[in-house]
Amino acid sequence: MNKLVLVLSILIFTGFSGALLGQTPLTGLPHNLTIHEKLQALQAGYTPPSNSSRAITTPPPYANLRTMAEWEEIQALVVSWTSYTGILKQIVAASVSECPVIILSENPTSTQSYLQNSSYGGPVNMSNITIINTALNTIWVRDYGGTTVYANEVDNGFMVDWIYNRPRPDDDISPDDVAAALGLEIYSTTAAPYDFMATGGNFMSDGFGTAFSSNLILDENSGGSTGWGGNFPNHTEAQIDGIMSDFMGIDTYIKMPTLPYDGIHHIDMHMKLLDEETLLVSSYPPGTADGPQIEANIQYVLDNFTTKWGTPFKVHWIPAPPQSGGGYPNQGGYYCTYANAMFVNKTLLVPMYYTQYDTTALRIYEELLPGYNIVGIDCDNSPEAIISASGAIHCIIHEIGVPDPLLISFKSLENTAASPSGYTVQAYIKHRDGISLASIYWRNEGSFSFTPVLMTSIGGGMYSGTIPASAAPGGGAVEYYVQASAYSGKVQRRPITAPIGFKSFTISTDPFGCTDPSACNFNPLASQDDGSCTPPCCPGDINGDGGMNVADLLIILSEFGCSGATCTADINSDGSVTVGDILYFLSIFSAGCP
Repeated sequence: MNKLVLVLSILIFTGFSGALLGQTPLTGLPHNLTIHEKLQALQAGYTPPSNSSRAITTPPPYANLRTMAEWEEIQALVVSWTSYTGILKQIVAASVSECPVIILSENPTSTQSYLQNSSYGGPVNMSNITIINTALNTIWVRDYGGTTVYANEVDNGFMVDWIYNRPRPDDDISPDDVAAALGLEIYSTTAAPYDFMATGGNFMSDGFGTAFSSNLILDENSGGSTGWGGNFPNHTEAQIDGIMSDFMGIDTYIKMPTLPYDGIHHIDMHMKLLDEETLLVSSYPPGTADGPQIEANIQYVLDNFTTKWGTPFKVHWIPAPPQSGGGYPNQGGYYCTYANAMFVNKTLLVPMYYTQYDTTALRIYEELLPGYNIVGIDCDNSPEAIISASGAIHCIIHEIGVPDPLLISFKSLENTAASPSGYTVQAYIKHRDGISLASIYWRNEGSFSFTPVLMTSIGGGMYSGTIPASAAPGGGAVEYYVQASAYSGKVQRRPITAPIGFKSFTISTDPFGCTDPSACNFNPLASQDDGSCTPPCCPGDINGDGGMNVADLLIILSEFGCSGATCTADINSDGSVTVGDILYFLSIFSAGCP
């Protein structure tokens, strides 16, 4: 026998492989595939789990399939209770008031006992929790859990389960347990010609037929050996797109190059769809780690794809923190990310690391998602440092959509000049029982109550209503949301957090200003140029000496923590001087002033 194989075999069967090859009793198997797993699968001869009696291996026989988006209303949250139980307990505690929680566990009695003990916030209310006794391999349910899909966009919800890209057979078959508990049909892409391998961490849906993945989806469906037993499915890209269309209603499948420092190549480690118009993306200092490739990927998306409404995606950046004491991934640090967050109806669960960066991340989420109950959960706190295993919050949770979604989507209103005809919102609204009433609710910023405006059907599921021209008569911000009722009596709002949360736009009553987009004082609300345009901005030139240099950086450091209009070093205009201003300064430093 080859000496290397002999040595590794000894390690496996003596149990030494746990600490050496990536697994301990506390943390379980990491997100990535370990050497131990590969060798064990090769030696034992890995056999994928057979299709259960529930799983259907042909495409769903329904029209107008629609894969739900994560911000939609959910009927249940699913976690797998195997490791990092302190983090799981915090997730369950923050979620039970939003929806039922299904816990997959190999020892329900032990799981319930832990939920009731005094650790991590104390006992959890068990009234909204179901514990299913089932075999498991790992905690990473995002990757192997089934995805909710609807027939006719809003009816007959069911689950779609892909082949899991790990030799972890108990995980791979676990969606059947969830489907059985909820009485859902489950369709499985496990049999030719529809065999398809994928993971939930490398998939995001906008809820309207567009999905995102990295090119890992191509690599693992183009044939060849898996390296742990058997071969990958063998399909062309067109065939992959066809399977996604047939099973999930995906008609635009965006695939981006994998990142050099993200070993698992899952997009949820660096980006998140906040709604059908908005992407939140990790940012790094210039030239650092995966920053350049992420920026190239996002530019590719902007250059080639649009939202459901035919508009460019709005992109917001959130700094990815270096590991405390360990640096960025290209310096050997963990792949820390704030993008790996999770919607649970009106609550948002966000991974936390340390205060210096956490405060900026929370502020960004609060500004982009008003009204959400934002709960931070430490993901780099020994012995529960789950980020060391290449995952965080989104990686260990899976959502199941409600059986009767009331779907609402509208293009957000942009800042605009005052209009004598008002400000029209057009929304796509649909429920399986039909829509009985739809309204826009609006108010001027600072007002207490919202005023409803009736929306009327204009055909094709579209409804239209107009915020009156009298809104913000002197100019200013207008806040609004859309509410609809179905004939069944179900009521839904968008954003789902309304009226605490809302969309907003600004009305300008002054048509005069600088209309040159390259000028520092460009006014996007101006319709007539008044000759006031100045040269292009140099935001990093804080001291006004005509360039960006160390002196400007020192001003930022001297004002660190300042908040309010008097902060001269608030160069990213977020109202305070934080790490975000330092990162912004560093990102524009090499370009210099125009």
